Amino acid sequence: MYSLKLELKLNNKERTRLSGCVGFARFVYNYGLSMLTQSWDFEGIKATDSKRLSAIEKIFTNYVLTNPAYSWMQQYASAIYSSAFRNLGKAFERWRKGQSEFPRYKSKKRGDSFTVLKKAGIYPVKGEPFLPFTNRQVLHPGNKINIPGLGEFRLKRPVRFICSSQTFTVSRTADKWFVAFTLDAEKIPPIFHPIDKLGVDLGVKTLATCSDGSKYDMPVTTKKAKIKLGKLQFHNRNKILGNKKLKIRASNNAKKYYTKKACQHAHITNIRQDTTQKMTTDISRKAAVIRIEDLNVQGMISNHKLASAVSNNCFYEIRRQFTYKQSHYGTKVELVDRWYPSSKMCCKCGHIQPMGLSERVYSCGNCGQIQDRDENASVNLMNAPINEVRLA
Repeated sequence: MYSLKLELKLNNKERTRLSGCVGFARFVYNYGLSMLTQSWDFEGIKATDSKRLSAIEKIFTNYVLTNPAYSWMQQYASAIYSSAFRNLGKAFERWRKGQSEFPRYKSKKRGDSFTVLKKAGIYPVKGEPFLPFTNRQVLHPGNKINIPGLGEFRLKRPVRFICSSQTFTVSRTADKWFVAFTLDAEKIPPIFHPIDKLGVDLGVKTLATCSDGSKYDMPVTTKKAKIKLGKLQFHNRNKILGNKKLKIRASNNAKKYYTKKACQHAHITNIRQDTTQKMTTDISRKAAVIRIEDLNVQGMISNHKLASAVSNNCFYEIRRQFTYKQSHYGTKVELVDRWYPSSKMCCKCGHIQPMGLSERVYSCGNCGQIQDRDENASVNLMNAPINEVRLA
């Protein structure tokens, strides 16, 4: 299963329309969250979250949508609010399993996105199942895309092949709008990997150091972009983007500043994503078994001296990408216990000695081995005993 994310080329009317769809989806999500949490106080009612949400969706369809006070909702596709309830159900399911925090109310500051899908299929005879693939939107090559319930939109970059999808997610990043959809495509993982086992040590100064001697650095453009962002924030530190409660309207200069600020943040994010994607793909292609350390990222961020560097190098994101790429490239990702002394132990003789963070060269006090600190740690990760290793 693959997905494509393409940028939309919109005019002002289309931007306003998509912003309205986002607001509608946000309203429905918050409405469902409020009703569901209030329903827990009812005594004598035992039902799962999915059944409660199903009843809330029926109430929304039969009573809220028909209320004249909410007549503005009639201009939006029904697939938008159906997907909002579905996303809320998935959020509660993840919370019940302990995979995420309790769902929070959506706001404009947390990003704008909504999902639509094509529901209807072609039924040849009443009572029989619909024809296969008729409940999917067919996309033809070209600079235009037809989104179910919304109509046709222009694309910045064309779709280069014919494909089909059922679910479409429209999102906004800074001042740009994107549409993402999945493709039913399979990738056959490579049978041969040049390296059987590879240790990868994630660091602050060097993004990743491998046991075969290769290194990956975060590009200098990230630091330049962060400096540019810091200057922008300092020069505009007194700007206020309005206040609805105090009835203060935002100035045009303030709106321009916050748009420019969001664009700069998106630029830094794109640099990080491009670097981590290329690095994890390159390592996954050449190694059959990848060993990384099970780092306590949350604890490292609590140290104010390391927080900026750790956040910039995206340690947890690198681990996540290695994990989900296992099926794509036929690799196996193993996590070495975080208390394993990979940085303090000599990779030649096994001697353990204290090592401060400022010491960048490992000089063994037993055998005299002198080696780069990160290279020594990566070799130790590769040779870690089985009892110190678990699957990701």
